[in-house]
Amino acid sequence: MPDSNSNKKVLLVDDDEFLLNMYAIKLKNSGYTPEVVTSGVAAIEKLRNGGDYDAIVFDIVMPAMTGFEMIEAIKKEKMATRAALIALTNQGQQADIERGKKLGIDGYIVKASSVPSEVVNEINTILEAKGNK
Repeated sequence: MPDSNSNKKVLLVDDDEFLLNMYAIKLKNSGYTPEVVTSGVAAIEKLRNGGDYDAIVFDIVMPAMTGFEMIEAIKKEKMATRAALIALTNQGQQADIERGKKLGIDGYIVKASSVPSEVVNEINTILEAKGNK
């Protein structure tokens, strides 16, 4: 695998630890440096403590704080300004996709219609489009 992804840090945010671990392994095998947290609250804390990421890949439906609420907080506090914000969710309804666009996220991937390798490819494509090569 080429080194184009080396040193690229991806924060994975999902309350499903099985999926978190699976995507973390896929990203690591593709040259990324993944970090995982199981809630939007934990993601916000990582960012407040200086976490710097090329991409934040997040689920929408999580306890305590939804992915959309997390993105609103990140934007309000002007954190992770260079990170690609990518929803990775089973919420494929048009209303959710539109809400994501309004929040300025960079990508929207529906878990149910993507295998992990396709998710990694989509993350690559989104990062390239954003200029985080």
